[in-house]
Amino acid sequence: MDAKAKMLRKLMEIEFACVDLNLYLDTHPSEEKALQSYNYYSEQLKTLKTQYEQVYGPLMAFGQSASQYPWKWIDEPWPWEIQY
Repeated sequence: MDAKAKMLRKLMEIEFACVDLNLYLDTHPSEEKALQSYNYYSEQLKTLKTQYEQVYGPLMAFGQSASQYPWKWIDEPWPWEIQY
């Protein structure tokens, strides 16, 4: 697996943890440890997304991610086309 695929896979793992913790906190809003974990992984996700986009281009279009010149969104492979 190349560096781009490894980074993208790590992004997906952290994003999954954020979604899972988000759902848990919806039903357990007073769980301080879960909230701390959510905040930790949210920061990790933000940092990793920024690093990924600086090297490989935007992960999302429609105003969610800035792009370097030239327009990077059309570069292949698309994130969902990468073989793991």
